[in-house]
Amino acid sequence: MFTVTIERSFTAGHQLTMPDGRPEEFHSHEWLVECAVAAEWLNEIGVVIDFNELDKKLDIIIGPFEDTRLEKLPFFKKHGINASAENVAKYIFDMLEPQLDADMSLEYVQVTEAKACRAKYSK
Repeated sequence: MFTVTIERSFTAGHQLTMPDGRPEEFHSHEWLVECAVAAEWLNEIGVVIDFNELDKKLDIIIGPFEDTRLEKLPFFKKHGINASAENVAKYIFDMLEPQLDADMSLEYVQVTEAKACRAKYSK
């Protein structure tokens, strides 16, 4: 199995709602997103997926996150869920996975919101 990873970053703020309904203080992070794509075989040019192609797919997904308050984005607002690192990772995974060729698998999406604070989503 061959696996490639790509990292992208964005700056955004969030304000989680605690179980008692109290909002935490609004704060921003320089978020780091890592995606791992795997394939049993390399394609005709000897790669799992072209890094530029994967970059473009990920940029389209996370582009709207840049300089925003994540809870205001349609997905989080519509579903009324916290824009936690865990939910951000799952959202990116769910948006990226269907864009990959059938012979590829999205192994995981990992989101780091602060040094040593990360969440990973995989199936």
